[in-house]
Amino acid sequence: MRKREIPDDVADEVLSRFEEVGLINDSAFADAWVESRHHGRGLARRALAQELRTKGVDPTLIDEAVAQLDSDQEEETARALVARKLRSTRGLDRDKRIRRLAGMLARKGYSQGTALRVVRQALEQEGEDTEFLGDGEF
Repeated sequence: MRKREIPDDVADEVLSRFEEVGLINDSAFADAWVESRHHGRGLARRALAQELRTKGVDPTLIDEAVAQLDSDQEEETARALVARKLRSTRGLDRDKRIRRLAGMLARKGYSQGTALRVVRQALEQEGEDTEFLGDGEF
């Protein structure tokens, strides 16, 4: 509204009225954003929180929204992402596969430990030697 040179007092009054009638609800927006982006794009809590911060959502509401996702859900989503990407990495050497798979998860906001653990497990299921990865460290 500032870009359109609407006086601050008028903008505050309009926004307050919108909140009263339920047209503006940051909490509902944050919840819907987390649900949509996690299930649609596979984003982890960290990436979702960052997106909501850039949209100007209050930090308390961000914490509440991302708390909807528990570690098990996040890891299950990471496994599904790796399973889909795994097929396209067949034929590449082991190190390149690990970099691509872990990198994909990192870009979606998963921690290094989670990414490497999920990748290691997926490669082990294919019969790859992953002993060199240890417990989540590359």
